Amino acid sequence: MPRRPWVVGVSGASGTPYAASVVRGLLAAGEAVDLIVSRASRLTLLDETGISFRDAHWRADLREWLARGADGKPGTFGVTDAGLDLVRYWPAGDLAAGPSSGSYPVKGMLIVPASTACVAGVALGLSKDLLQRVASVTLKERRRLVVAVRETPLNGQTLRHLVTLDEAGAVVVPASPAFYAGATHIQDLVDFVAGRVLDAADVPHRLYRRWEGELGSGSKEAG
Repeated sequence: MPRRPWVVGVSGASGTPYAASVVRGLLAAGEAVDLIVSRASRLTLLDETGISFRDAHWRADLREWLARGADGKPGTFGVTDAGLDLVRYWPAGDLAAGPSSGSYPVKGMLIVPASTACVAGVALGLSKDLLQRVASVTLKERRRLVVAVRETPLNGQTLRHLVTLDEAGAVVVPASPAFYAGATHIQDLVDFVAGRVLDAADVPHRLYRRWEGELGSGSKEAG
């Protein structure tokens, strides 16, 4: 069957572990991924993980990133060559990249994390880099766009931009972890948000324990 990936765009907001968890979830589900890492997000990634993400060595850098836990511990997750083979990387400055065109077949786009600058750029249709351009294409083609905004507090301008995205058909997923799933580790909180992003994309996963209507079940598991 022809390849139809999910585009994962990583903007410069804090929260690179969310992006890693989403990509791991997609690969675990057997989904192909087209990855766009913005210039600003490279600085955040370096600050949060110590990893320098380089265009010429993206596969090795992605392997290291995906293997790292949310607590910064390297080698937490196994990353296989077969999994990495499902990923295609596009530099953020390449406005002629495949996903920049509506004729390029994709399932949709997940922006995680989404900075307020990214939210504004997509809402206003600026297309200043490949990430914003692909988001605009996703909306015009009526494909699924999930925006995991990571900022606090939110001012009126950003809230208006988020309403604009919602009205255009995007799904806005605030990076707000819940605690009913019995989280005992920072990775559990990260995986909850990543799981909700994948839920919005209808991608099956097992990243968090779902609510089943039993009060106290999360604390029982934690105990």
